[in-house]
Amino acid sequence: MSDKLFNTRDEPLASADLDVCRRVHEAVCTELDIERSSEKADNLGALIIELYRQGVHDEHQLRLLAGGRHG
Repeated sequence: MSDKLFNTRDEPLASADLDVCRRVHEAVCTELDIERSSEKADNLGALIIELYRQGVHDEHQLRLLAGGRHG
């Protein structure tokens, strides 16, 4: 049995982690003209957090994987 009770994906995100996710979310919403209070924006936020939890911590890479433009 593993000594670890929780998967790292189950751990809460720190403030710095959330800042990265927020910046990426804002950038992609702006790039794709997504209203931030929409369900589409909520789904995008969930995707970004899931990608981050899976180990994608580079903002540029997160933007691309979340559907943002190269740039």
